[in-house]
Amino acid sequence: HVNFEDSNRPRTPKASAYFYSMVFDLPVPSKLPNLPASEVPSKAKVVWQKFSSQTDFERDVYFYGTFPEDFTWGVSSSAYQVEGGWDADGKGPSIWDNFTHVPGNIKNNDTGDIACDSYNKVEEDIYLLRALGVKNYGFSLSWSRIFPSGRNNSINSRGVDYYNRLIDGLVANNITPIVTLYHWDLPQALQDIGGWESSALIDLFDSFADFCFQTFGDRVKFWITFNEPQVIAWFGYGVGAFPPNVNDPGSAPYRVAHILLKAHARVYHTYDDKYRASQGGVIALCPNIDWVEPKTPSDPRDIEAADRYLQFLVGWFTHPIFKNGDYPEVMKWKVGNRSELQNLPSSRLPVFTAEEREYIRGTADVFCFNTYTSKIVTHATTRLSSWPSSAITDHRAVAWGLRRLLNWIKEEYGNPPIYIIENGVGIKTKSDIDDNTRIFYYKTYIDEALKAYKLDGVNLRGYNAWSFLDTFEWLNGYDPRFGLHQVDFDNPNRPRTPKRSAVYYAEIIHNNGIPLPKENEFLHGEFPKNFWWSVATSAYQVRKPRRTLKVFVDNGKGLSIWDQFSHTPLKISNDDTGDVACDSYHKIEEDVEMLKSLKVSHYRFSISWSRILPDGTTSYINEMGLNYYERLIDALLAANIMPQVTLYHWDLPQALQNVGGWENDTIIQRFKEYAEVLFQRLGDKVKFWITLNEPYNTAYSPYVVGHNLIRAHAEVWHLYNETYRAKQGGLISITINSDWAEPRNPHNQEDIDAARQYLQVQRHLVTALPAAPGFVHAGTLSLGAGDAQNPGQLPEFTESEKQRIKGTYDYFGLNHYTTVLTYNVNYPAVTDRSWLNSGSFWLKVTPFGFRKILRWIKEEYNNPPIYVTENGISERGALDLNDTWRMHYYRSYVNEALKAVVLDGVDLRGYTAWTLMDNFEWAVGFDERFGFYHVNLTDPNLPRCPKASARYYSQIINCNGFPDPATGPHPCLELENSTVCAFCSFRSWSVGLGSFRIQVWKIIQKIP
Repeated sequence: HVNFEDSNRPRTPKASAYFYSMVFDLPVPSKLPNLPASEVPSKAKVVWQKFSSQTDFERDVYFYGTFPEDFTWGVSSSAYQVEGGWDADGKGPSIWDNFTHVPGNIKNNDTGDIACDSYNKVEEDIYLLRALGVKNYGFSLSWSRIFPSGRNNSINSRGVDYYNRLIDGLVANNITPIVTLYHWDLPQALQDIGGWESSALIDLFDSFADFCFQTFGDRVKFWITFNEPQVIAWFGYGVGAFPPNVNDPGSAPYRVAHILLKAHARVYHTYDDKYRASQGGVIALCPNIDWVEPKTPSDPRDIEAADRYLQFLVGWFTHPIFKNGDYPEVMKWKVGNRSELQNLPSSRLPVFTAEEREYIRGTADVFCFNTYTSKIVTHATTRLSSWPSSAITDHRAVAWGLRRLLNWIKEEYGNPPIYIIENGVGIKTKSDIDDNTRIFYYKTYIDEALKAYKLDGVNLRGYNAWSFLDTFEWLNGYDPRFGLHQVDFDNPNRPRTPKRSAVYYAEIIHNNGIPLPKENEFLHGEFPKNFWWSVATSAYQVRKPRRTLKVFVDNGKGLSIWDQFSHTPLKISNDDTGDVACDSYHKIEEDVEMLKSLKVSHYRFSISWSRILPDGTTSYINEMGLNYYERLIDALLAANIMPQVTLYHWDLPQALQNVGGWENDTIIQRFKEYAEVLFQRLGDKVKFWITLNEPYNTAYSPYVVGHNLIRAHAEVWHLYNETYRAKQGGLISITINSDWAEPRNPHNQEDIDAARQYLQVQRHLVTALPAAPGFVHAGTLSLGAGDAQNPGQLPEFTESEKQRIKGTYDYFGLNHYTTVLTYNVNYPAVTDRSWLNSGSFWLKVTPFGFRKILRWIKEEYNNPPIYVTENGISERGALDLNDTWRMHYYRSYVNEALKAVVLDGVDLRGYTAWTLMDNFEWAVGFDERFGFYHVNLTDPNLPRCPKASARYYSQIINCNGFPDPATGPHPCLELENSTVCAFCSFRSWSVGLGSFRIQVWKIIQKIP
């Protein structure tokens, strides 16, 4: 900026100058621009306003990309936490040496006397740093190792030699030292004269820093004066938890902070005046900052409370340096007002003179900070949220808070060059070599940093993980472990072992971020010309008319086990039932119109056994029930939509359950007789049959149920094959559900075995596909109760049953939704924190698993014809017809299916989305919604309203895949506008369906 009102035309660099210097690697100016005092609340409140409107999908979607070439990756540690050698080679005692030697002060009476013994392991540590591939290493100097008495009249040459060896070793391996002058371990001799409450420490600290600049500054180009000065002031002198254990929260922290700021400024000016010209480094201080989220972002009082929290937490130290040389206005007002109410003669917050303000202002070349977690704040109180916690109670993993924090720093301090010096997670364990939790933490936090840099223009220059090694973690001793390398503290040699997170972080560094994997790149193209596009429902979930248990027959229908179950109090969420559901029984015409609008070629639905055979047997056939299905099928065929019919989708007639259900061998004959009625009456129009939907969910325990389900399936298949196929020419098979399973640690054989077993159990337990009969060998599993005669084991088939079952399929029917991570056959599967959530706790958005499971089926079963018979995503909470997360799901999953066909040669014949409309979702009632159409259950007419995903799915179908946008607008994207029902929220469609279609397509195309 040029001030044209001044005859000298003075120049002042703008924030853009610093961003430009970052891009082109130009020298960083010695001083950042002076900024005015923050308002109350500060202008940075725009960050909360910007992000408060984010949906969970927008907030959590994973972002791929890389950082600039000069981005610096590193790890950090501190002297007392890793060095050991507390009294070696002339070192003087620090306040932490003495504090830890008092029994009861530290958990397990741990001390830092040996710690990681880094004092004696310089070469080993540098080797590990080189293996990580870091560009920098952040560490601190032990003041009492260099000046045992805290003064420069007692220089310890052997301590100086140690740091020279460390710095020389780093520089020789192209690792930049980031050196902190003070990380809490004050020489005890200086504490004895008052510590940081004494202004004498300003000169003494400057003398120490001057020596360090002179001794190490030819190789050290990045200096930090104080690490987390708030901790020094508050934990040391406020609550007194840390040494020197002064418990004076009202006044001492403010006095100490005042001295720390003046000491920092003195050291900065010493470097600026004496060393910068010859050494060319940068210098700053490094506060800790938690992100603060207003409990109610729409409440200005909560935003003001969050801003005030940050001003007290970080502005306390950064506002004087990066703003106007003084404390934040809100801090001065709050403390001063409270002091006045306490009848004190002056504010407990000290006052800087005009000269001091000018001296302090601008004393940082870059903005460094440490961050670990986020908090929720209200205007009434401050409290932690229920976000997942780590070993340190306050360290809860809330990755999206980092992006918002970086944006706040950008807005509040004019987008200075920013370096994250510490970020990591502690885990309570004696050993965590296979530290999946830490990988998830880094995976999500680094991704949020990438979003801030790429999407928000934050001037982020570097990221350091905390910590390089498992270290002494202050009051917690060695209990929580933060390290990328495990240290065996029970072994006198303190051996180091890289954890899996070290390997992961090394990959991040090597890739300079998170580039999109080749296999995740979007594929443009079409499915085969005869590909089937379908959508699914099931009888109990959508089709049941109004009725009560008091009436046994309504339109001739008998009770099913779900009728009985859903009327048992507390069994279903909100005590929902399927009594009305979507009332598809009376809405054939409306449902078919929806299907026509979707442009599907097929429609998958199930038959209600108890609607056809009220007591489950052929003793009475309900003609009204059959007539309903005949009318539905005729309406579908008239619309050129082919029916895909499931014989059994869980709703067994209660009469059959009363005599044992699937545990009674006689049900095999009952199921066969029921199927024959349907083949006889509907088979001339139905050419695609599914015997059983997801038998695994029916049969999991006891195994005898699975045994009978397989036998029943086989009998029905043979019935159709031998009696009806020649005349009717249809296909018949079974459809199974399966997640994809990945080993949590792909390098761990136990995890690999667990993934393999997980897949085998879900498929082989009840599938009729394999070259073998379909079961795993008896006795190889013990996952459930088993039957009474053979607990925990699978029943055996006779040789004749094996022959009868073998090969009873015309295609492989697959329901698939998500992926899990396995790590032990005896433990439940887990998920990756970076995976997007859905409205169902079990359903994470993992499209990569869809391609993998299709490829696995191809390889495992000799590439059978595959029809995906269910795939979709749920939502909870307030209705939003603009369901971008569902469009993202279908775009991603269907594209993975396209890759399986085009790139992997999978014989995929058709794809079915779940579900046509929001319906009764079993035990969760109507809380979870999977539909393309919303059903208004509060309206007796149950109107259906299309969501944005309905139009998007119809576009995929119309295009038979994904046309390449590089070739220009494709005609298949031009769909006619459809009528929107009156219930639909106008706000979701106010942009007009035509422009909305184009905008949605553009947005979805950009999502990786």
